[in-house]
Amino acid sequence: MQDNGTDERKTTHDAEDDPRNRDIKIYINGRLVPRAEATVSVYDSGFMLGDGMWEGMRLHNGKWVFFEEHMTRLFESCKAVSLNIGMDSAGILSALNQTATANKMHTDAHCRLMITRGLKDRPFQHPSLSRSGPTIVIILEHSKPASGLHRRGIRLATVPQVRGLPHSQDPKLNSHSKLNCVIACLQAEQAGADEGLMLDPHGFVNTTNACNFFIVRHGEVWTSTGDYCMNGVTRQKVIDLCRQHEIPVFQKNFSLVECHGADEAFLTGSFGGITPVAEIDGKTIGSSNFPGPMTQKLHTHYNTLVENTFIEHPNQCN
Repeated sequence: MQDNGTDERKTTHDAEDDPRNRDIKIYINGRLVPRAEATVSVYDSGFMLGDGMWEGMRLHNGKWVFFEEHMTRLFESCKAVSLNIGMDSAGILSALNQTATANKMHTDAHCRLMITRGLKDRPFQHPSLSRSGPTIVIILEHSKPASGLHRRGIRLATVPQVRGLPHSQDPKLNSHSKLNCVIACLQAEQAGADEGLMLDPHGFVNTTNACNFFIVRHGEVWTSTGDYCMNGVTRQKVIDLCRQHEIPVFQKNFSLVECHGADEAFLTGSFGGITPVAEIDGKTIGSSNFPGPMTQKLHTHYNTLVENTFIEHPNQCN
């Protein structure tokens, strides 16, 4: 078993405590409201039904990391469920920058942008009852990944909760309806792990309850086909980096046997970037040289990409 130095559970979304977050201002439909007063109605379709879409983004050195890619996913998802945001990406960028300025944030901040169908006239599910939408909320916190997480790694447990079929609820939709992933997270905790490793409907390895999942075998980087998981922005950037640096990368079906015998494993997400996996189902992944060399290499390439992207796409936070 990997020597993690502690039995305390960690997740890829664990952040350093920052007391400034107790007094942040939150954007709600064009208004900036103190955290203690930031509320939405119990009639909001997001609260009542999970009817909405969201994006998680990083603010780094005054810029929103991969803003265009996040907006493409958001607007495609909202179009798929006939949710009219009521503004274009420039309007969203302006709202994000307004929120960052009000909170005096420039870097090491993480945003959760949430769009719901808005207030319902009556407490029933039909979308036509949402007649005063949308509701747009921006929560922006001072947020850095917990120290030592990259060195310690994440412990995964395979869980019985699986990713759904696209004609049930397409996992590519970054919707507010996250109960499937919440159940997987609870099952992982009950198994003594940090996060749950979820399979697809055919029994192949897919994703975790919170992040996209990769393994490294014999110099090759593998991830799922993407058919049953959120096609994460960071996931795609890692695939692109592999191709750019002539690292063999495959989107394919693979089983738990191949995960347990992998040389390395890691997770990707907008908050943590690339996070190494220390063990799966109680089995140590890789050798004592942790994190592994491929994970370290891609971690370096990814951080370089983040810095260089700002030069090409200067989404300035004024």
